[in-house]
Amino acid sequence: MNVFSFSMLKSSIIRLLIVVLSLNLMACNDAKSPDVESNGSTPSIVAAKASTVEASANLVEALADFTVYKDPNCGCCVHWITHANDHGYSTETVHPANMSAIKAHYGIAPNLQSCHTAVNQDGYIFEGHVPAKFIKQFLADIPAGYIGLTVPAMVVGSPGMEVGDKFMPYQILALKKDGSSELYQAITSYQQQF
Repeated sequence: MNVFSFSMLKSSIIRLLIVVLSLNLMACNDAKSPDVESNGSTPSIVAAKASTVEASANLVEALADFTVYKDPNCGCCVHWITHANDHGYSTETVHPANMSAIKAHYGIAPNLQSCHTAVNQDGYIFEGHVPAKFIKQFLADIPAGYIGLTVPAMVVGSPGMEVGDKFMPYQILALKKDGSSELYQAITSYQQQF
């Protein structure tokens, strides 16, 4: 496994861009002849810095395909994030104090929950160890009235939950706006996930 993944490289580049933007802004604000706005006042350094920080945060969000909410101690979540990254998705990880509140916010019923919640830029939800193959398939043709996919619980053999050569068949369920779900894909073999 490559320890320095594309996602880590992208994250490092973004951080470097933020630092460069901040330094450029500070240099501009420290110039001896400050810009004067049309009303004759000097722009606020604090407002300019806040604007740069906000723009930088928006840049980070825009570049990540998914925000992944997870417990900081969850190892299988990290393995699923690696799976998503290896299949071309970029991720930003968030460790909320209350995962139950995140799941409630996104309307994921308790019987449909897993260990982590990934939300894409358009607000579609991928709960638990959903294979990247089916995320791509879902996003290519989103059924009307659906908000995402879930693999409830933590199924042995699903992406991120590999335990040797063990595999348990499972179901990927489609999440509907009304809170219900229905079968999206039955997974009967390990190879079917890729």
